[in-house]
Amino acid sequence: MSEIWWSLPLTLLVYFATRKLAIKLRMPLLNPLLMSMVVIIPLLLITHVPYARYFAGSKILNDLLQPAVVALAFPLYEQLHQIRARWKSIISICFIGSVVAMTTGTAIALWMGATPEIAASILPKSVTTPIAMATAQSINGIPAISAVCVIFVGILGAVFGHAILNIFKITTKASRGLAMGNASHALGTARCAEVDYQEGAFSSLALVICGIITSLLAPFLFPILLKLFG
Repeated sequence: MSEIWWSLPLTLLVYFATRKLAIKLRMPLLNPLLMSMVVIIPLLLITHVPYARYFAGSKILNDLLQPAVVALAFPLYEQLHQIRARWKSIISICFIGSVVAMTTGTAIALWMGATPEIAASILPKSVTTPIAMATAQSINGIPAISAVCVIFVGILGAVFGHAILNIFKITTKASRGLAMGNASHALGTARCAEVDYQEGAFSSLALVICGIITSLLAPFLFPILLKLFG
């Protein structure tokens, strides 16, 4: 199946246009990723263009995701002195946050009648996509569903995360960054980096630590949750 030439220009045009609009109007709902989906998905449906063709034409953007994630380590390196001073608190926060994120999503899914396979797919929703998909597969979940859950959670965090932190009057940059990275992984981290450099660094740190904790704990935690709520 051949690619379509206009998929890359369209993606870039929609993203930068919505980003400029979001900066100008300061409306969280105008998140560039969310608005890009709102514009592009209906367009593909109307024109009957298969997603595979659209993806092939803009594959270069997908290839840039890995170096983009690695680039998040740079602000992390610049805040290394603060991280060394607070490492016990940071590890504790990320551990508690990871356990809560895994437990709540899985418990609610099982309580509402989800099958163990679906519940296992939801469990790693708060970590970045590659880790979530690998974790779901290790506990007999469906990686594709995990990827959708990760995107959904990330968009929610990027759109509403700072508003919720403001409501609860959480102003410390380290706290805000750790909360966003813990709850909404790479998308939350990208949003933090736009708002404040230091927030982005702590969010990037939480992204990494929570990914490691989730991948290590999930195989042990999921059977316990299945017995308690299944």
